[in-house]
Amino acid sequence: MAETETPTGSLKDRQELSSMGFLDHLEELRRRLIRSSIYVAVGFCVCFFFHEKLFTWVKNPIIFALQSHHQQITLVYTNPTDPFNLSLKISLIAGLFLASPFVLYQIWAFIAPGLYRSERHYVAPFMISTVGLFSAGGYFAYRIVYPAALKFLIEYSAQFTPMITIQEYMSLFLTLVLGLGIVFEMPILVFFLALFGIVSPGWMIRNFRYSVLGIFVIAGALAPTPDIMNMLVFAAPMLGLYIISIGVAWLVHPKNRKKRKEKAEAEANASE
Repeated sequence: MAETETPTGSLKDRQELSSMGFLDHLEELRRRLIRSSIYVAVGFCVCFFFHEKLFTWVKNPIIFALQSHHQQITLVYTNPTDPFNLSLKISLIAGLFLASPFVLYQIWAFIAPGLYRSERHYVAPFMISTVGLFSAGGYFAYRIVYPAALKFLIEYSAQFTPMITIQEYMSLFLTLVLGLGIVFEMPILVFFLALFGIVSPGWMIRNFRYSVLGIFVIAGALAPTPDIMNMLVFAAPMLGLYIISIGVAWLVHPKNRKKRKEKAEAEANASE
């Protein structure tokens, strides 16, 4: 007799899950977190050997901005520990990105029992889309948003002599690059929320006007300058991602997944 698939997997998987208590789920989560921490630690150690090259890549935008405005090209520090802390911070961020495929696989392995068996092979698209979206957001910030923000800020302060500390520069860099990288993960967040029935495509459409307001509030908080153009640069991709997220919610919402499953089973039975 064939196993019947349910929203929590096959009948056998459902029985296994039902036998797991709350503490068993916590233990499984603990194992996944420990493995993820090990991957991040390994990524940090690898990237620390290349922290000088990584910092060269990080400081390129400010060097180009200062050169184009004929300003003194130098970064300073006010605390003897700042350069070392900067190396640690850069290595950690790069290590997180390097380890992200392995960490994401741990996340997928934790939620996979909640999927149909036929949906569990989506692990590769899940990881590729997650890493790809984060990379796209970071690249968008690094190549477009950050240079434009630096140009505006340096032009606005042309009558002063800049003395930019590495700590303040790195803080601004991380705010923009990581901020937009995380913002670009909106479809993945909606994927999880819709997967467990917390949000639905209909709810997202009905609340579109409020979502637009929230997007512009977030864009205003992330934008390094108060002008409307920088806010629009942040808000435009977020609006596009919100629309894409509606489609993602429609694909993975339990009701729609169940309908597609029943339709596929009906077609299979009709063809027999």
